[in-house]
Amino acid sequence: MTQDRWIGSSAPYIESGKGDAWGNEAARRGRKGSQRILGAATTPASRAIADSLGLPAGTPVVTRHRLVLLDDQPIEYTQSFWPTDIAEGTPLAQTGKIRGGAVTLLAELGYTPGSIDEDVQTRPPTKEEAEALHLSSNSEWVLTLTRTITTPDGRPYEVSVMVSPGRIGRHHYSMKVD
Repeated sequence: MTQDRWIGSSAPYIESGKGDAWGNEAARRGRKGSQRILGAATTPASRAIADSLGLPAGTPVVTRHRLVLLDDQPIEYTQSFWPTDIAEGTPLAQTGKIRGGAVTLLAELGYTPGSIDEDVQTRPPTKEEAEALHLSSNSEWVLTLTRTITTPDGRPYEVSVMVSPGRIGRHHYSMKVD
């Protein structure tokens, strides 16, 4: 995937009722996009995640780990975080796939985007990220996109940290939320 450039919009990934946004995007390009759910648990929030969700550090949050694949090759390692009062006891807290996807489930629970904040940076991978993404060396950096989604009344309800190998090329994101 070193020569591919994926330029798209974040909008399908935050709109409910759109089905498998990644699978659909890859299929439009003649490729196979899939994802594997690696786990789900309730864990203490790191300071960064807690701050993004407006919670004290260490507050329990529901966490899901996914590996995004292109033609069965890992291209993104994603962790998503939700406050327990939103996600505990829902499919978000379970390892299986979610019928209709997490975005659709969240909309059914009354959580729809009012604003989205995205932060992109590069850094060395963690050991877990390097293993998941099959990175060849510790010197290969990753591109991270951290997305915080907030309700129309201003409550942050989801933080996702998406990590891709730096060799992926370019990510371009643009969106408008109505």
